[in-house]
Amino acid sequence: MAWSLADIPDQTGRTAVITGANSGIGLWAAHGLAGAGARVILACRSAEKGEEAAATIRAEVGGAEVEVRVLDLADLDSVAAFADAWEGPLDLLINNAGVMALPYRKTAQGFEMQIGTNHLGHFALTGRLFDALRAGSAPRVVNVSSQAHRMGRIRFDDLQSEGSYQKWVAYGQSKLANLLFTHELARRCAAGGEPIVAAACHPGYASTHLQLAGAEMENSSLKAWFMGTANRLFAQDAAGGALPTLRAATDPEVAPDDYFGPAGLGELAGPPVKTGRTRSSLDDTVSARLWDVSMQLTGVRFLEGAE
Repeated sequence: MAWSLADIPDQTGRTAVITGANSGIGLWAAHGLAGAGARVILACRSAEKGEEAAATIRAEVGGAEVEVRVLDLADLDSVAAFADAWEGPLDLLINNAGVMALPYRKTAQGFEMQIGTNHLGHFALTGRLFDALRAGSAPRVVNVSSQAHRMGRIRFDDLQSEGSYQKWVAYGQSKLANLLFTHELARRCAAGGEPIVAAACHPGYASTHLQLAGAEMENSSLKAWFMGTANRLFAQDAAGGALPTLRAATDPEVAPDDYFGPAGLGELAGPPVKTGRTRSSLDDTVSARLWDVSMQLTGVRFLEGAE
């Protein structure tokens, strides 16, 4: 039987944080978890958009317990403020927010925007919330990656793309970093006897604003038209794209470092299943080095020595 929303176990009593939950697959992941009884924190850059999303969930899910908190992953000060304000245990962290194929931009701390937002911001958030996760019940971290990880390479000699910038190369690097982070987090948690399960997923080809943002920043109406048309013709909806996230987040059988994606042709759409990944995303040497570099760049240190 294909896995569906009906397979989500009761989430009553569990608290989840979802980054970028005001739209796209993050919104639908929040919708699914709230529908299963979880308390869901929508961690969004825009409080206004977050409140609109929360209102939508409340209108569609009776008794939904949703809350909006501001979080800008492109600013480590915002990440620190979010984590410092956290009280109590955390059962589930879904690192979902992301940017894709943008013109060259930098984060508040001067990182290239894609590696800074997609990886370093989530690395810092996970580290700062690690004690809260430790205190959670069956705690889990889910990192949302992409099929684009297959074209990725971690360029330690130019991690911030200062020597040269190609937007899709930088995106692939950031999505590979998501899987290497998952791999190393799972490895260090196991070595340190931590109860946290780290897993990952990708949405396939889901119709969201993610594909349009880069074209809009370039003021390219042609690219925006092309991406919008492709979304309408070929992509599954955002609700379908959220299913791998929801399975990775809730399936009791999920094991550390599992990776979920759609079962259909080319992993573009379909019910969520365990799926394959590149050898480079399982490279212990690279994942350990990326972890160390990420600690140095963000100033957030955790699970040191648990290797």
